[in-house]
Order: sequence, then structure tokens, then C-alpha cells
Amino acid sequence: MIVIRSILFALAFYPGSLIFVLWAMAFGWVTPLMVQNTATNWSRFHRWCVRRLLGQRIVVEGDLPIGPYLYIAKHESMFETIDILCLFDRPAIGAKRELFDIPLWGGIARRYGLIPIERAAGASALRTLRAAAKDRIAQGRAICLFPEGTRVPHGESPPLKAGFAGLYSLLGLPVVPIAIDSGRVSPRGKFLKRPGTITYKVGEIVPVGLDRKEAEARVHAAINALN
Repeated sequence: MIVIRSILFALAFYPGSLIFVLWAMAFGWVTPLMVQNTATNWSRFHRWCVRRLLGQRIVVEGDLPIGPYLYIAKHESMFETIDILCLFDRPAIGAKRELFDIPLWGGIARRYGLIPIERAAGASALRTLRAAAKDRIAQGRAICLFPEGTRVPHGESPPLKAGFAGLYSLLGLPVVPIAIDSGRVSPRGKFLKRPGTITYKVGEIVPVGLDRKEAEARVHAAINALN
């Protein structure tokens, strides 16, 4: 059944995603809101596929505050990069700069308002990231980052990338850490996905003004709470 479910998911989700991409390309020039609404509907379609075809249940533990926060999430699977659009209204998500160079997808990502992250550019990249984040906040959008930099196998807890602490200080926003255990049922780089429960666990808010090391330690512990 796991094999059958995974095949059905692939046959439904990937061709369906192409339709959403083509729609965004065809009508995204009208307004960025068109692209953002298309992305939200794509995320809802993904969640339907996850629930109905893979048999995965999604649970949120704790209250997810909505407002001017910096949302920092664990990254174990492709799942959360798509599903997070179901948690927030048009969230501005940090993404690797090289993803913006992908033909077709890159243009849609820019139109949507994703935030490019240049990992090797140092302080200049941090300033660019800060400016982009402030712009999205002014639009009333949530800022969501995956500070580990890449998908991490379930159970592992690598240190956060250095840019998190700098952005925490520069933006002056309280942080909402979110643990996710998606890698248990949809492991990184694996075709087969198992039925089960994917949990978002909302951690205690990290207030503004803490020492960088303390803020980083609190966030690191909170996003790894489901390990």
C-alpha cells in the first residue's frame, strides 16, 4: 500500500503542479496577488494529496500567533516548504538564491515575493535579506525561514546558519519557533512516503532584545523539540 499510495501521489501532485505553474505564468503578469493566490491554492491541493492519497494527518500543537513575528521552522522534507502556505496568509519564505535561476519557476518565485538568500555573500546578503523582509512585513505578510539551510534527516539537529542571529538583531522582531517532524513519514530524497501524522509544534515566543547566542540556543532547542 505504501508503494501504491506513493505512486498515486506522484501521478496526481506533479502533473497537477504543472497546471498551477502554467496558470501562474499565464496570468501572473496581471498582479502579484494573482500569483500569491495561485500558490495558496497549490498548497491546498498539495495538502489534499497528502491527506487523501498518502494517508498523512496534519496536526498543529500549540497556538500559532499571527502578527509581526519572525517564524523559524525545522526543515526535514519538501512537505513543509509547500504546506506552510496553508498556515499563513501569503507568507514570504526565504529560499536559496539559486532556485530563482530555474527557468519559469524563478520568475514566478520573484512575482510571488519569495525572499532570495545568498548564502556566500556575507554582510551584503544580510542587508539585502533585511530590506526584503521589511518590505514584506510592510505588506502585512509573515516572514518564514528555515535556518538550517537545507533539509535535515529526522532526528538530526545541526546548528543554525549564522544569518539567523544577524537577522534576529536587525529586524527587531520576536521569533516564533516551529518544530516539524515531516521527515518521519516523508523522508528527504525518498520516493516512498508513509501514512502517519505530521506534527507542527509551536514553541515559546523568543522575545526581542536577547543576546544573540541565547536567542539562537532557544530557537535551536524549540525547532528540534520533536526529535
